[in-house]
Amino acid sequence: MNFENKRTFAQKLDEQNELKHFRSQFHIPKHGEKNSIYFTGNSLGLQPLKATDYVLREMEDWARLGGEGHTEARQPWIPYHEIFPGQLSRIIGCQPDEVVVMNSLTVNLHLLMVSFYAPTPQRYKIIMEHKAFPSDQYAVESQVKFHGFDPKDAVIEIKPRANEQTIRHEDILSAINENADSLSLVFFGGINYYTGQVFNMESITLAAHKAGALVGFDLAHAAGNIELHLHDWGVDFACWCTYKYLNSGPGGVGGAFINQRHISDTSLNRFAGWWGYKKETRFKMDAGFEPIPTAEGWQLSNAPVLSMAVHKAAIELMDEAGMKNLSAKGRLLSAYLIFILKELADKFREHQISIITPEREEERGCQVSFIIKKEGKKIFEKLLEQGVSAGWREPEVIRVAPVPLYNTFEEIWEFGEMINNILSGSTVTE
Repeated sequence: MNFENKRTFAQKLDEQNELKHFRSQFHIPKHGEKNSIYFTGNSLGLQPLKATDYVLREMEDWARLGGEGHTEARQPWIPYHEIFPGQLSRIIGCQPDEVVVMNSLTVNLHLLMVSFYAPTPQRYKIIMEHKAFPSDQYAVESQVKFHGFDPKDAVIEIKPRANEQTIRHEDILSAINENADSLSLVFFGGINYYTGQVFNMESITLAAHKAGALVGFDLAHAAGNIELHLHDWGVDFACWCTYKYLNSGPGGVGGAFINQRHISDTSLNRFAGWWGYKKETRFKMDAGFEPIPTAEGWQLSNAPVLSMAVHKAAIELMDEAGMKNLSAKGRLLSAYLIFILKELADKFREHQISIITPEREEERGCQVSFIIKKEGKKIFEKLLEQGVSAGWREPEVIRVAPVPLYNTFEEIWEFGEMINNILSGSTVTE
């Protein structure tokens, strides 16, 4: 597509897009009397309008029924988590019995590593990306130590090459091949939180399996952002939060994927809990754990219903929109943003504006990370003052994520105009 840096062009893209009506289904934060330009859905997604009604319904049933709500609520609480597998399977790209909503992201990562990181003296190494989100780094380090290994030896971080910002795919594959004899697990973020780089999860999975290792992904920045096909790719496990692109509220309930070839394998180590016990005999309270032969078998406790009510409101919108449509619009939004930023970089060369998110469509979702070398922090702060919600990551990266459910092309144009006018020393034009 031939983009134009004009408001009318951006408005035309908005008018033509079939997802435009979803914006009205969300609360848009205000800046004064105007809507803010909210580009931090990669940190916390916006609240669906119907989330309040869904939570209030559970509150009303709690008040009316007390504990009887577990079976008598309008949406009974005992099987509440069973709402989600069908919808999430279309968002995550898996079979319904491979997905479960439970806990939070890092809790799920630890639980899954209990099952899928089983090091031996010969195979104990983990390959992951350099500058993974800190929780992933801490979880991997602590798991390695728990098993008696030294992270300096056992954890291999793949870094960008000198003077580059993103990781070359061939370097990931080379590291897998070079460590094939000692490799236990490959664990990456599906999308790097800092650069917005989408990793080739299918190719990484194939290479790791060929080397005799298992594969897992943190999909915090991928779930609800890009199309995923975890089952078809053969991924062993994955976990994600729901408060970013899945719009399910601060600290919202997490999710987990376990491949079908593992879900009924009772020989796998796991930290068991009552809610993972076979449903048919769960309430007999017998000793000896018998897991549900689906991803539900990794559950520990009963459903956090109020958090799941928000998740229900959000996932219904995601499922209605469809991941193919969401991913396509998200990449078009980021492509337009890259176009605008490149024009600014050409116009204001002295500020050294550079984009660190890959431009190739298959290597990005809706997030764009960029650097303004000269006075970048000051410019970022001025954007905040004018009603832009974006992210700053030390030492110099601005992260912007126009989300396809509620952001517009016109907002991207306005964002570019704000930067243009700040660098020009003028004010934003209407």
